[in-house]
Amino acid sequence: MKKILVIQTASIGDVILATSILEKLHAFFPEAEIDFLVKKGMEGLFTDHPFIHALLTWNKGENKYANLISLAGRIRKNRYDAVINVQRFGSSGFLTAYSGAAVRIGFDKNPFSILFTKRVRHRIGPCIHEINRDMDLISSLTDDAVVKPKLYPPDIKKEGDYYTISPASLWFTKQYPKERWIDLVRCMDRRSSVYLLGSAKDRPLCEEILYGSNHPNCHNLAGEISLLESAGLMKGARMNFTNDSAPLHLASAVDAPVTAVYCSTVPEFGFGPLSSDSKVVEISQPLSCRPCGLHGLPACPEKHFRCAFDIGVNNLTARL
Repeated sequence: MKKILVIQTASIGDVILATSILEKLHAFFPEAEIDFLVKKGMEGLFTDHPFIHALLTWNKGENKYANLISLAGRIRKNRYDAVINVQRFGSSGFLTAYSGAAVRIGFDKNPFSILFTKRVRHRIGPCIHEINRDMDLISSLTDDAVVKPKLYPPDIKKEGDYYTISPASLWFTKQYPKERWIDLVRCMDRRSSVYLLGSAKDRPLCEEILYGSNHPNCHNLAGEISLLESAGLMKGARMNFTNDSAPLHLASAVDAPVTAVYCSTVPEFGFGPLSSDSKVVEISQPLSCRPCGLHGLPACPEKHFRCAFDIGVNNLTARL
């Protein structure tokens, strides 16, 4: 096996978890050129990654399908020995089927799976993590052992004790309420630093938390540092607090301590924390409406959002 392509053009968390495949393929085929296809905008996660030979990107934002056809031609021209497709969407299935690779592996739920040389059952269950599913894809090329995801961030550890909080989420029902984050920061040692992380669009939320908490050493870094730099900062933190969102997987990929708040979603979906020091925080009593969706929703369907508001801050302060 000399040339391998791994395809994962989904969201940030999915892409981070798929790095487990890169780690294991490199271990079994150390001389192989391993390329990784991701959605445009994810490039910064893989700066100086030691095992990626070439990073391919698909621009979905404009001329989506024209770019897909162009990408298909480039992939076929590269003459890969194997293409590993982590997604179940038709677009990635088309790229896999058209690649011309002797080995074409993907999940059986992909519309193009009939054209794969190996179709893998997409397992769902309470004890099955996403990385278990990822490992299933390459077990026939490697073995059955599970390997964790890994990123290679720059070392930007701060001096002294510090915490990070990533308060935002793409989905409202995955996001612990702003008021609760403010209460958490107020409980933090005034001598410790607190770094609020996120993208530029998360900056207003982080500003509200910063000023609402009145913590003298709270800093808003949303939009100021990259995702990879955020991972580097999280690695040296005393504790990292996140929602069920991408920063949780950043922590997993650098084995950083993490406390993950699950509101409308549940870790049984297969996207729980993987760090050695990790804890899931969720409501103690079941709700008939929870979980209300796999990916979260833009608003609480029941209008009460109890899955978030019923989680007391004391559940988080216990991890300080």
